[in-house]
Amino acid sequence: MSFPWSAKNLPKQIFINNEYVAAKSSKKLTLNNPKDGSLIADDVALAGEQDVDAAVAAAEKAFPAWKKLGATERRNIMLKFADLIEKNTQEIAELSRISLGAPFKAFGAFEVGLCAEAFKYNAGYIDKFGGESWPQEDGFLKIVRNEPLGVTAGIVPWNGPVGTIGLKAAPALATGNCFILKPSEKTPFSSLALGTLIKEAGFPPGVFQILSGDGTTGALLASHMRIRKVSFTGSIATGKKIQEMAAKSNLKRVTLELGGKSPAVVFDDCNLENAITWTANAITANTGQVCFAASRVYVQEGIYEKFIEGYKEAMRNKAKEVGDPEAEGTNIGPLVDEAQFKRVQGFIERGQKSGAKIAVGGQRIGDKGFYLEPTVFTDVDPTSEIHCEEIFGPVSVVKSFKTEEEIMKLSNDTNFGLMAGVFTQDINKALRVASDFDSGMVGINCVSLMFLVTPFGGSKESGLGRECGIHALRAFTEPKTIMINMNY
Repeated sequence: MSFPWSAKNLPKQIFINNEYVAAKSSKKLTLNNPKDGSLIADDVALAGEQDVDAAVAAAEKAFPAWKKLGATERRNIMLKFADLIEKNTQEIAELSRISLGAPFKAFGAFEVGLCAEAFKYNAGYIDKFGGESWPQEDGFLKIVRNEPLGVTAGIVPWNGPVGTIGLKAAPALATGNCFILKPSEKTPFSSLALGTLIKEAGFPPGVFQILSGDGTTGALLASHMRIRKVSFTGSIATGKKIQEMAAKSNLKRVTLELGGKSPAVVFDDCNLENAITWTANAITANTGQVCFAASRVYVQEGIYEKFIEGYKEAMRNKAKEVGDPEAEGTNIGPLVDEAQFKRVQGFIERGQKSGAKIAVGGQRIGDKGFYLEPTVFTDVDPTSEIHCEEIFGPVSVVKSFKTEEEIMKLSNDTNFGLMAGVFTQDINKALRVASDFDSGMVGINCVSLMFLVTPFGGSKESGLGRECGIHALRAFTEPKTIMINMNY
């Protein structure tokens, strides 16, 4: 079966019970291309209450049989789906790129590959996610089973519209849940296109469904009385609303992967070239629109001047890689839309007014599209907005420090706690600092990266729960204790 979707034939309907259907809601989503502001579509389905109810009903109907499906059969469906994603990588990436603006080689290929790998990884866990048993010397044999929750939902972000599907849908489906996917209103096409592959892979009707929509659709999922779990990636403000709606409805389980303002601490004894490379890449990947981007760079005073010159040069070189996401050689595309562009510009303007200095960048590139130079601020007040708030663009602050004690206090003086990095060739210092960071993830001589096999997520307001590895499987299951009386 050939993949029917492309920029010239966009999927615009929701996918319920293994069929593309028109939404009952008459409201529509409008999408523009961030490379030039041109209209992509103004007639994309926006799922309303009736649509959400229909998807939940189909999932509830499908759940008993899906839960009981043999491990080999479920694994084979998931592996076939992963294979289909890989075969259609370019087409799926294009459907994200037209409204996200992320170039294929620098981002699209990686992101679609991550989704496929997540399905393979979790498929392999299906018959290996064992329970526990406890001794019967006290007269009772205790067995603990990991049981699926039922109907679950995932709300994925616009900055990783395909990769995050793998992080949420794959562990949910592997553990026997049904899953409703809600893509961002800014990047719906690549998600909607997966309906074709869901059907071809052999997922039974109602097991894996897709509802495009905006925040109102997400709110319906988060507050639905018959959805047992919602996994959300996005902003802290929206995450708090989702947790509140989940609590006020049926106390559904929640996983939240939220924002970050991640510090990279660069010590005098580091490999300077390595530190510059990682920190420059970290703030420009996906045009800085990454939750774990290293946006606070702290450099020990002994190498500060050398570092800042190298970092500025790296940023100037990055600016040369900004361009049309369709063009060969482009590694950095535009910001996702006008709202995000104006938000980042606003941070830059207010940063200058606060007394911080722009060391490099700060300007719009061209006169159409939402392109921005990678930007570095120095002389930053640690209480200022640009130092404390998540900007979500290619904008970093660089500050010098004297002592380890001083910089650990500043690094942890935030409500964020997603990622941190330390650059040093002293292994004792590296491990000490890694332990002292209030952060869900820490890189030593690297920063802003993740792996499918290890828990991904943050502390404090950066989130709740973990994705990836066995932790994702636990997040989509409930342990059930069975107690057997051996005394009669």
